Amino acid sequence: MATVELRFSPLPEHVRTARLVAAAMARRAGVDEAVLDEVRLAVGEACSRAVGLHQAGGITAPVLVALIEEEKQFSIEVGDEAPHATIAAPGVAGTGEEPDPEGEDEMGLAVISGLVDDVEVTADADGGLIRMSWPTLPATLLP
Repeated sequence: MATVELRFSPLPEHVRTARLVAAAMARRAGVDEAVLDEVRLAVGEACSRAVGLHQAGGITAPVLVALIEEEKQFSIEVGDEAPHATIAAPGVAGTGEEPDPEGEDEMGLAVISGLVDDVEVTADADGGLIRMSWPTLPATLLP
């Protein structure tokens, strides 16, 4: 298992770099070329969401992106340090105060869920984590 970690200041201009690194690592790990655009878009949404939460909360701590290459899958974890009163996962009603009153947070999670079949979103008072996974092709099937 190989893991690469990126930490970047919560500024929108760094999201593009995270997307590019994620796509390159996904390609290297053996993710099907047909889904690399989905990887890029999902990582962009997750990182943009984390940056927005940090900026809204005045948090200067870096956004964390972990790229994890496992035997049969490639996973990406995007973590933020923004306190979450509740998690607004698509299709699940929140039980507390929403982190984004205009619904942008929920919309971003819906977009990610539409792009990634295997996604897990967790959040608490210490921050949130979005874990996304894609299957990889066996080495014999790689070009």
